[in-house]
Amino acid sequence: MSEAGKGGTIRAMDIVTQGLAGAVLAQSFSKNNETRIAMVVGFLAGLLADIDALFTQSEVDPLLQLDFHRHFTHSIFFIPFGGLLAAALMWPVVKKHLSFRRLLLFTIVGYATSGVIDACTSYGTSLLWPLSDQRISWNIISILDPLFSMALVAAIAFAAVKRTPRYAAFGLCFAISYLLVGFSQHERVEAMAMALAESRGHTVERIEIKPTMGNLILWRSIYEADGYFYMDAIRAGLPGEEKQYAGESVKRFELSDLPEIIEDSVLAEDIKRFEFFSHGYISLFPGERPILGDTRYSMLPTSVQPIWGIELNLADQQGHTPFNQFHDSSDLTRQTFIDMLLGEDIRIVKEGAKPESQVMADSPEKQI
Repeated sequence: MSEAGKGGTIRAMDIVTQGLAGAVLAQSFSKNNETRIAMVVGFLAGLLADIDALFTQSEVDPLLQLDFHRHFTHSIFFIPFGGLLAAALMWPVVKKHLSFRRLLLFTIVGYATSGVIDACTSYGTSLLWPLSDQRISWNIISILDPLFSMALVAAIAFAAVKRTPRYAAFGLCFAISYLLVGFSQHERVEAMAMALAESRGHTVERIEIKPTMGNLILWRSIYEADGYFYMDAIRAGLPGEEKQYAGESVKRFELSDLPEIIEDSVLAEDIKRFEFFSHGYISLFPGERPILGDTRYSMLPTSVQPIWGIELNLADQQGHTPFNQFHDSSDLTRQTFIDMLLGEDIRIVKEGAKPESQVMADSPEKQI
């Protein structure tokens, strides 16, 4: 599936990965007799930055969490304060086992992993706040990557059982190497995507490359040209084994597409907030209540069908818009994703017709 899968489960796994990164880094700074307590302290400190999710839930304003999740608590400038807060919370429990100075070291390095790991994914992280509100996304690893997480688990476990930070250092080296592989794959796929756009005669105005869920082989490319977003799947296997799957395209949303929207309404403001969160990659999907979708993410890397978006209630423009998720977990979607990941030939099958003015897809009969 494309980057960002099934809501709460994926978010939970995302948080766990941050904890694992915090644990392995804290253990790397530990002494032989500290590996176990450093593991626990680093893991908990790595989770602390996501405490923002507990305070940004609002039934009145569903977009509040999009505004502030991965915000100032994930900034590199907040690391000392986050580490100090974590140390203060844990000190009453661990003071018999660690000096405050050692505890603070472990909490700071554990907390430091949160923003950096998040920025490696595609969701967007306010890594440089307050200097910049830009949400940084390096797009070099999926929110959930089993190989990355399990390698950290193994390194942490060996370091704790053997009581030596050496294994944690090995795990840290693996994690850095894996992220570098992700960076290399990202650059490789971007070059392929640009070449594909050029072959179509498109002038690319902007482009984003994202890994699909749980791997660094199958990627989603989305670029903008002449007011449309074009989605493609690119399988970056071994040299000579690359494969491209041509996808769908959809018109970029402009406020002029819905002239009935009142300029100074709450709905208009919510649209601007959602556009900022989505880096401007938004498209309109008509229905009884039109949906403004974040076209960066889909369950299939070739699809324009968003996995989340806001419902536009044009009849009540002074109320906040609902934020909903739309997950297609059908057997067809799952099998198509697996076939792409394995490099099999597939046929793109569209489930659910959309108006031609909104979606222009390659012919369903086209073998790719």
